[in-house]
Amino acid sequence: MRFGPLELNSNLFLSPLAGYTNLPFRLVVRELGGVGLCTTDLVNARSLIEKREKAFKLIETRPADAPLAVQLFGSVPEEMRDAALVVESRGAVSVDINMGCPVKKVVKIGGGSAMMTELDKTAALVRGMVNAVKIPVTAKMRLGWDDDNLTAPDLARALGDAGVAAIFVHGRTREQGFGGTVNLAGIRKVVEAVKHIPVIGNGDIVTPQAAKKMLEETGCAGVSIGRGAFYDPWIFKRTVHLLQTGELQPEENFTERVRVMRRHLALMIEVFGEELGCRMFRKVAPWYAKRFGPCHEFNKKVVQLQSQEQFAEILENYRRWRWQFLDDHGELQPRYQPAPMVASFMREPDSIPREHIPVPKGPVEVW
Repeated sequence: MRFGPLELNSNLFLSPLAGYTNLPFRLVVRELGGVGLCTTDLVNARSLIEKREKAFKLIETRPADAPLAVQLFGSVPEEMRDAALVVESRGAVSVDINMGCPVKKVVKIGGGSAMMTELDKTAALVRGMVNAVKIPVTAKMRLGWDDDNLTAPDLARALGDAGVAAIFVHGRTREQGFGGTVNLAGIRKVVEAVKHIPVIGNGDIVTPQAAKKMLEETGCAGVSIGRGAFYDPWIFKRTVHLLQTGELQPEENFTERVRVMRRHLALMIEVFGEELGCRMFRKVAPWYAKRFGPCHEFNKKVVQLQSQEQFAEILENYRRWRWQFLDDHGELQPRYQPAPMVASFMREPDSIPREHIPVPKGPVEVW
């Protein structure tokens, strides 16, 4: 995968997810393999310029967290330009402009999805950033404000003329939020509108098969995965394997999920300290547990997590409780196994309904 001067090992991307795709999670995903480029949580451009501690914490990185893109939001051209320069000076290989966030706090200041409604103004802002930095500038957008205003193809053309190196497009409108289904035909229209720069598709990628289907049906150059990665951080590795061999690898077993969960908590404590790291991990651990089978005993304890030592105790107690649902080989009995994941846009009338993946509640103070 390549855009601008940037060469990546795969065409799979970790999408920004406010409050979740922080340094510890990015390191976990990278260690598991398959991801080409990770992007930080969206960062307020003005906060970076004003050198606020929270903003710099959002873009905190280390050598193992490379290559890294930083996603900015804002609507003041000079602030976005200067923030891009800050990002470049701190070692990011790319800067991404958020034009897709549907959250009111972002939209009301003219950022996020609001940028899709004023093409000329947005293109001018982008041009200023492109001219200011040497690293590639990319843009993340939705299909439009609503079904009556599907402006993504027109905006993509304008941004291509302004010099963006790649476009990420979420196949939903701002009005949809994260509901409904992803419009693959809408993503394909964006691909057709800008054939000279890569378009990366996004939305409802919860399985390797969903990633393959989006690539095939839209013609996009790559896929970006958000909620699906948090639900299944192995998705990048298994998607690469599927694309290269045509073979679908089985999901990871309980032991491997626990190992990675422990690693994730250790990194959270290393980066944020034990008190804050454990508090933040309270909303992370239940995502891992979604594939444990019966997990209510684990979840009701882990949401009170205060220390790494306590986590080891919670896990040990849960292992003993979970034993009642296992067969003679130590595997979950069939009736207790989680349902297979099926992306909503892949569902057939006779298929297994997809297990609901909620939209994580990110900390609004960083939006």
